[in-house]
This record gives sequence, structure tokens and C-alpha cells, in this order.
Amino acid sequence: MATPQTQPRAEVVIRPLAENELPQADRMVRVAFGTFLGMPDPSTFMGDANYAFTRWKADPAAVLAATLDSKLAGACFATHWGSFGFFGPLIVAPEHWGRGIAQQLLGPTMEILRGWQVRHAGLYTFANSPKHMALYQKFGFWPRDLVANVVKPVGDVAPQMPPDTSRFNDAKIEDRAQLLAACREVSSANFEGLDVSREIRAVAEQKLGNTILVWDGVALAAFAVCHTGPRSEAGTGVCYVKFAAVRPGAHAVTNLKRLLDAVEAFARCAWAHKIMAGVNLARREAYQSLIAHGFRGDSQGVAMETGDASSGYNRAGVYILDDWR
Repeated sequence: MATPQTQPRAEVVIRPLAENELPQADRMVRVAFGTFLGMPDPSTFMGDANYAFTRWKADPAAVLAATLDSKLAGACFATHWGSFGFFGPLIVAPEHWGRGIAQQLLGPTMEILRGWQVRHAGLYTFANSPKHMALYQKFGFWPRDLVANVVKPVGDVAPQMPPDTSRFNDAKIEDRAQLLAACREVSSANFEGLDVSREIRAVAEQKLGNTILVWDGVALAAFAVCHTGPRSEAGTGVCYVKFAAVRPGAHAVTNLKRLLDAVEAFARCAWAHKIMAGVNLARREAYQSLIAHGFRGDSQGVAMETGDASSGYNRAGVYILDDWR
């Protein structure tokens, strides 16, 4: 009697994500997270917001795909902010959970981060998932601080755009390099080498929203990179502050308030009904300023980081808003 032959297990192949795979990757983001969160229809997760298209278009070389039998089974998106890097979302199709695909994606993702020679690296994950934390700990990431995702409704009468403010997308093309340098100076004053020029350019080039600039005379005091509308990382009716930074100093609290007023005025002009932002709770003063400005908690996660507590920018006295999702 012939012995049945065991079929060889399909090999997972890790490679760059192709542009024609973006619709599938976008759906995978929704279904994977929607399933994890127990949504009745996981495909509706995030509404019409989009992470896959925006991040791939900003830096295609930073997005990896995992294929199984030549079919897309997972993906990982890395982000380079100068001296800092993070990754996420890291996704695996639910039907392939438990097969070690996420871990196989992380090795090459770490190679990307090392290639950028970042001073510090991090990620955002679910605070209630020991499984996720255990996976990331294998690659040198350890849980540090809670991250608050906060929201504020935009009133029927939003504040007027404060004086001494402008918007990056409204600037002449020939002036934009100088504005990017000013933003880089503000972010680097909080953490040397921190640079979100890629985010600012992506918002302008992909028409995802705008970057709000608050001035103190000829010097930039603060800025906020905002996504608004469908196919951005915000979605319809939302203004999402993906990153904001205030120049450190005695006027940081006042300038953050000016910046938040300007963001709300912009959100109203963009027909957004709420503003979303994130902040690491180690940046206590920034979080307190958000609460004082009318923001309230919506959800929370945990930041996992490499290095020690002094090696990043999650610390008191730093007025930066972000969440690394």
C-alpha cells in the first residue's frame, strides 16, 4: 500500500509591496484590525481613511509584503523621521494568523531601520495584548508609556485663524524649501535630527490636508501636519493631527494653544466635525494642554521603544503630538 505524500509547507516570501497590491493591502489593514477588535463587519474599520496608499506613496521602499503561494498574506509599513524611525501598521491576513508571518516581516523591517541609521526607534501597539508585546520584545522593543488618542468636536463657530499663522500648501513652490527647514529646526530642537519633511511633502503632494504654521515674528514657533477628508489618514469629517511640534522654551504652552486654535480653524474650513490627535503620556505638559483645550480621551495604546528612557523624545517638557500608528 502506498504511503500518502505530505505536501510541503508553502514558503513565505518577503519583498517590497507593489503598487498594484495597494487595494488588497488596504483591505487587509481593515480586516485584520477590525477582526482583532471584534467588529461585526471588520472591513468597515477606519471608514474611508487610508494608511496603505498614503504611506506607500510617501516612501515605497519602506513598505514590505509577505506572500504565501504567491498571494499577499501580510505587509509592514516603516516610517523615517530623520533621526527617529517607527513601523506600523504591521498586518497579517486573519486566515494566516499563527503562522509566524509577522515575525518574518520584522527581520527585514529592522534592516530598513538600521539602514536609516536612526538614533531611536519605536512602535505603537495594543496595550492589552501580551502576544503583540512578546513579539516586539524579540526585536529589542520594550513597553514604555501609554499613548492617549484624544478627540475634540469642532463647534459650529470655530475660532478664527489666529494672527501670525500660515499654511504650507498655500506657499509658493520656491518658498517651500525654506519652510521645510524651519519645521525641521523646530522638531530638531525637541530631539536632535527629528525631521518630518516627508510627511509635510506627502500631505501637499497627495492633497491629504495641510500643514499649519504658527510664527513668532520671523521665527517658526510651532507647526502641525494635518490630514483631512476621505483617502487621507483622517477620513471623512475628521481632522487628524499626525504630527505637531512646538519650539521649546518659556512660551511653549502659549504657542501650543495658538497652534491648536489654528488647527481648529483649519478643521472648520475643511468641514471636519472633530479633531483627532495622539500624545505619549510621558509628555505630560503636552497632554495637560490638550485636556485644557477641550480634548477628551478616545482610546489608548502603548509605545514600545528601543534604548533607554533618555534616548528618545518621550519625556517631560516636550510639546510634540504624534502616536506612531
